[in-house]
Amino acid sequence: MNDLTPGAELETKTFDVTRADLVAYAHASGDHNPIHQDEEIALAVGLPGVIAHGMYTLALVGRAIGEWTGGAEVVEIGAKFVAPVVVPAEGAAQVTVAGTVGERTDDGLLPLALTITVDGTKVLGAPRATVRA
Repeated sequence: MNDLTPGAELETKTFDVTRADLVAYAHASGDHNPIHQDEEIALAVGLPGVIAHGMYTLALVGRAIGEWTGGAEVVEIGAKFVAPVVVPAEGAAQVTVAGTVGERTDDGLLPLALTITVDGTKVLGAPRATVRA
């Protein structure tokens, strides 16, 4: 668990995302859109390659929050999907989640300022998370 004092920087978390992860997520979520598994189809629709599910990427943010806060209640989590997470056929894409603790609100909630990147490019815009810690 990290220091949750307002202004504290949270330990950066990096998650490897492989094609096998995308297959497992598709089975768990029911989202079998071929852009998440088939290179040819992803390229045909104008994508740079097979991409991770947006909600899988956001789930990694939730995982980071859980690790940072020791499992505190997540009251709000959200973001805009601004760039694809391209997952290579071999190896992995690395999703990096960084955060800073905001000022506790009057009702005791703790906002987290987040940055989610792959190779230095923001993949989630306007990310927001609030926890009850």
